[in-house]
Amino acid sequence: MKIPKELIKEFVKSEDFKSTGDIMESIKSMCADVMNEVLQCEIDEKLGYDRHERTESNEDKNYRNGSTKRKIKTELGEVEISVPRDRKGEYEPQIIQKYQRNADGLEEKILSLYAHGMSTRDIQEQIKDLYDIEISSELVSKISEKIMPQVNEWQQRPLNEYYPFVFMDAIHYKIRENHQIVSKAAYVVLGVNEDGYKEILGIWVGGNESSKFWLGVLNELKSRGVKNVDLFCFEVLSGSRKAIESAYPSAGIQRCVIHQIRATTKYVSYKHIKEFVADLKLVYGAVNEEAALEKLMDFKEKWQKEYPSAVKWEDNWDILSTFFAYPVEIRKIIYTTNIIEGLHRQFRKVTKTKAVFPTDESLKKMLYLASQNITKKWTQRYKNWDIVISQLAILNGKSA
Repeated sequence: MKIPKELIKEFVKSEDFKSTGDIMESIKSMCADVMNEVLQCEIDEKLGYDRHERTESNEDKNYRNGSTKRKIKTELGEVEISVPRDRKGEYEPQIIQKYQRNADGLEEKILSLYAHGMSTRDIQEQIKDLYDIEISSELVSKISEKIMPQVNEWQQRPLNEYYPFVFMDAIHYKIRENHQIVSKAAYVVLGVNEDGYKEILGIWVGGNESSKFWLGVLNELKSRGVKNVDLFCFEVLSGSRKAIESAYPSAGIQRCVIHQIRATTKYVSYKHIKEFVADLKLVYGAVNEEAALEKLMDFKEKWQKEYPSAVKWEDNWDILSTFFAYPVEIRKIIYTTNIIEGLHRQFRKVTKTKAVFPTDESLKKMLYLASQNITKKWTQRYKNWDIVISQLAILNGKSA
C-alpha cells in the first residue's frame, strides 16, 4: 500500500533535509514510530480496549503495565522501540518476538552473505558498512544454525519415482573432529529428472566410502520415492558399483570416460601426450562397441610397450563401454560426469574462504545454502530432451 503523495510532500516540507543520510535517519525514526504503533495496536486487541479508553474497575481485568525499551537491528540500522507490558504477563508481541533482536530482512541478508562463502568477520564488516550495525560472530553462527531444520527437511524431502540419469561424486573438505583436523567427503548425488532438468537429490557428509555406505545412500533415495533409474554415472567411487547392483539391479552403470582418460594420461610423457590422447579419442568416439574394441586393440598394440600401465582399459571396459548401447544424444549426457563436476566447482568458489570447518553440520549448512543459490539458475533443460526421453522410452520397452 503506497503512502499518498500529499502526505509525503507534507513530511518533506516539515523536515530540513540536507543529504540522503538525513533522509535515511528520518526514515529510520519513522520505522521505530511505526513499530511502536503496531505494538500498541497489538496490546489494544489483547486487552480489549484502547490505550486512553476509560474502563470500569474489575479485579479480573488485565491492564497495561508500562513498557520495556528494546534495541532492534534492522536493514535501516539499529532502532529503539518500546514494547508494552501487561500486568498478567499474557501479552506476547507478534511483530517482534519475545527475544528477537533482528527485524525481518536482516537475518536473510546475513544468511545470503554466509551462503556466498563470506567469513563471519567479513559478514560483520559488511553489515557494519551497509547498515551501521555491530554484530558478533556468535550472532552469525546462531542465525545460520536456525536453518538446520530446513537442511534436514530438504535432505529428507520426497523425490520423483523416475530419474533417467543419476550422477554421483564426492568433494573433500577439512573438518575439525575430536580436537583434530580430518579430511571428510561431501558425497553429492545429482539427478536428471523426467522433464530434463538437473536436481540435487542429496548431500551426505562424512562416512567411509564403501559398499555399505553407498547402499545406505541408495536405500535412502528409494525410501524417498526413487523407484527407477536408467543409468548411474560416476567416477571411481569405492563400493558404489556393488551398491548400485544391489539397490537398483536393472539400472545401467557408466564410469566417467574423462576420468579414465585422466587416470591413463598421468603415466604418459608430455612429448607423447597429444598423439596418445588422439588415439584414445578413436576408441571412445567410435560408432559402436565393436568398432571401439578394434580401436582399443590397435591403441594397446601401439602403446603397450612404452606405457603398459596406461593401456589397461579392458579392466573397466564393462562399465566404460555402457554408453555405446545408447544413441548419440544420450551418449553426450552420460559419458562424462562434467555435470556434477560443474556443481563442485561452484561449491569450491563458495567454500574457498573456509580452510577448516568446525563441524559436519557447518559444512552441510554452507553446501545447502550454496545449492539453493546454484539451482535457482538451473532453468534450462537438456538440449534435444524430447528426443532423449522418447529414445529412452523405446529402449525401456515403453513405446509402441
